[in-house]
Amino acid sequence: MPTYSYACRSCGHAFDIRQSFSDDPLLMCPRCGELQLRKVIYPVGISFKGSGFYRTDSKSSAKSHAAPASAQQTTADSGSSTSTSSEGASSTAAAASSTAS
Repeated sequence: MPTYSYACRSCGHAFDIRQSFSDDPLLMCPRCGELQLRKVIYPVGISFKGSGFYRTDSKSSAKSHAAPASAQQTTADSGSSTSTSSEGASSTAAAASSTAS
């Protein structure tokens, strides 16, 4: 259950009370009995932490994440072409030795 702050416009009495969301707001001041009670709303500070919340953060993080992925793909492509060419050389050498016999 949330805690709400109330203040009386008439006598200035301020207090906090725990109420359910479905409860009606209080209207009468417990000190002076006037119907001048109001809810006090305080500003809430918001803190954004981590990357991606600012224009400059998203650009720099996108560049740093894109470079390693492309480097890994290039390495994988060159490795597969090397293995293909070495297999081709082996089969060519085997064919040459069988032809010579």
